[in-house]
Amino acid sequence: MNLIQPMPATVYTQPAETDSVRRPRRLRISPALRRMVRETTLSSADFIYPLFVRHGRGERRPIASMPGQFQLSVDQLAAEADQVLELGIPAVILFGIPAEKDWCGSDNFSPHGVVPEAIRVLKAAAPELTVISDMCFCEYTDHGHCGLINTHGADDYSAGLPEGYLLNDPSLELLGRASVVHAEAGADVIAPSAMLDHMVAAVRRALDEASLQHVAILSYAAKYASSFYGPFRDAAESPPSFGDRSQYQMDPANRREALKEVALDVDEGADMIMVKPALPYLDVLAAVRQQFNLPTAAYHVSGEYAMLHAAAANGWLDLRKCALESLTSIKRAGADMILTYFAKDAARWLDGGQ
Repeated sequence: MNLIQPMPATVYTQPAETDSVRRPRRLRISPALRRMVRETTLSSADFIYPLFVRHGRGERRPIASMPGQFQLSVDQLAAEADQVLELGIPAVILFGIPAEKDWCGSDNFSPHGVVPEAIRVLKAAAPELTVISDMCFCEYTDHGHCGLINTHGADDYSAGLPEGYLLNDPSLELLGRASVVHAEAGADVIAPSAMLDHMVAAVRRALDEASLQHVAILSYAAKYASSFYGPFRDAAESPPSFGDRSQYQMDPANRREALKEVALDVDEGADMIMVKPALPYLDVLAAVRQQFNLPTAAYHVSGEYAMLHAAAANGWLDLRKCALESLTSIKRAGADMILTYFAKDAARWLDGGQ
């Protein structure tokens, strides 16, 4: 007995009249129509370009894990600023690599530190460029953590705390001090990124007491203890010498906690807020954007950038298309600003260049 029955002939049935009007593909038939109905539009004005700056002269050191990115000496920044502005990118964010590190990250709050020097050069060369100073201590301390550690020069605070604990309130004092130094050098925005409790309040208070009320704060309000930061730590020479940063950065499993963290920073005076990383946390970004009426940034981090480059180098994907798709998804989720190492390339691609 033949159990396999022949398939009946397919008969096309005209949709009912009420259904025939529902054909979304009509608006996808040509590039022009797709552009006309596009809901999310990406432009160079959406980008903030990260720069790694170091002491020295004539330095342009390639970063092996981040193709196309460099550590730049301060004298290279004027030309970089001209290029960024020519591409229509409105802002840069600075990360410093000091000549020497110590237990308290003193280069960060020295008027002659690498980032204050960089700020002065950038503002002299391109006054219209918005200069954001990342405000943390991991690049400047010899232990690679984001503030004072109770076993590294701060033993007076160690009672009852585990060894290697990042001291919150003493570190806030240094954040405030460094923020004033960077703002006096000309920074338009201070971006506290250590995920310390009350870091926004400390920075705001220090700036206001120094008559720097006009300087804005972009808070890394929801910064996760992510494994996607690896290439950045290579670029900024800032891996922790022991442990990790899980005791102060957020657990990747937590979403509701992000809303609590952002609410605290908003209450303390943040002018703008950030979610970091971007792509693995689009749900968090969307929730933050919906709940808080502040300009919202997302950081498309080094690991996200490096993965796309690595896959493209192996011929597995189209770098340009995947980078622009990724950046568009970040904006679609709610980002008003995107910190991205693709900023210059994406600006050229969006303008029709290669």
